[in-house]
Amino acid sequence: MKKLKFLLTGFAALMLALGQASCSSDDPKPSDKPEPEQPSKPDTPDNPDEPEEKPNYHFDLWVALDRHGGMGRDVQTLVKSMESLNADQPVINFEGTGTEVNAVLTLETILKGKYYYQVPVAGTCFGKYVIKDNRIETIAERQFKTNTYSARKYTHAWIGDNTLLIMAADGDAEKIIWTKLNAEDLSIIAEGTLDIQIPAPGKKLTTSGIAAYRKSDNKLFYFYYAKSEGKRAKRVTPMYTAVINPETMAVESNKPCFLDCEMVGSAYGELLQNITMIDENDNLYVACFSTETDETEKSHLLKIPAGSTDFDPSYDGFTSAAKLNSIIYIGENKALAYAREDGMENGIDDFSYYYSVIDLTTIENTPVSIDGKRLPFSSGRFSSRMAAVDGKAYLGVDAEGVNPVIYIYNVADGTTVKGAEMATGYFFEQIRVVENL
Repeated sequence: MKKLKFLLTGFAALMLALGQASCSSDDPKPSDKPEPEQPSKPDTPDNPDEPEEKPNYHFDLWVALDRHGGMGRDVQTLVKSMESLNADQPVINFEGTGTEVNAVLTLETILKGKYYYQVPVAGTCFGKYVIKDNRIETIAERQFKTNTYSARKYTHAWIGDNTLLIMAADGDAEKIIWTKLNAEDLSIIAEGTLDIQIPAPGKKLTTSGIAAYRKSDNKLFYFYYAKSEGKRAKRVTPMYTAVINPETMAVESNKPCFLDCEMVGSAYGELLQNITMIDENDNLYVACFSTETDETEKSHLLKIPAGSTDFDPSYDGFTSAAKLNSIIYIGENKALAYAREDGMENGIDDFSYYYSVIDLTTIENTPVSIDGKRLPFSSGRFSSRMAAVDGKAYLGVDAEGVNPVIYIYNVADGTTVKGAEMATGYFFEQIRVVENL
């Protein structure tokens, strides 16, 4: 009994000692006398011994095998989740660790928070999914009601945090249909048809158009145009902007652009690449291009100023001769652009694409460089290999003859470092920033 009492006493003493040790990582040595506690200074750095707080997000890397996907291409697609894209890790390999998604999900997808939303490969419903532990989990699926949509061919906008709006031309490309979904369970809130006419009688509407919602003035913008029929259809009107009341879906105005242009990526919405963005001052930007008299394409970055519903005809944020392909806002009044260098005899998968940073005030376009040298040209036209979070932009480069590499651009000081590297044999498609479950 005495022995048991001694053990219990010793155990209690040990627990007390451990409890005291866990209160601070700066306990004095037994021979030291603790100094009086000093008031902390405002500029005192965090305790270096405290564990660094991990971000509440991770990165999903999407890759394809054999060739790049997008534009309806049926390719084998893998996704791998990564806590970090820094360089201090082994070369990223998808073998045995990547989630094969192409049997269920298309590359053309919507991401918000933790979840992916899309019309899946089956094309019979709306779906909400999460990629977890090397597999796809279905959170909710909802069958179409009256309006039906094809996989890949629609645009979207978020009206607040919980309402997902899907829009597209109908099967005959004569009307614009819309459906509002509750993002929680994908129940259909409302659906209908926009009250707009084809701006060129006898022609067709572009497949999906581009939708953008601006919270500051509670306006929904829908960009579209009319085109001829057939596989080689051509645009026959300027881009139009329909300004819509997001609650009632009533069209408040519907005007042609001052410039005879069209949006980038009008067939596949913003499912593959980002075409619109809103800066912290609530200016709305749209990536467009016009066709010159010699049939060459000239790219533009147009702006609808905050509080206005019309484009500013004096503003064009893209001054390069290259073709603008995708754009995201990265903060500090900067945009990151992905563009194609013309005149290099390249096809869709050739290595002619590059990244540049646009100062939205001075409209200076500066190619991204590292150690004084411009980043290599990259492949993949329909790419979302750009992501921005916590003051950094992540750029995926899939260059010729080397492994795919992720570069990390510091928005505040404009410096770039090399990040993680992928193993050879993969066609790099997307970087997605996903909230942790």
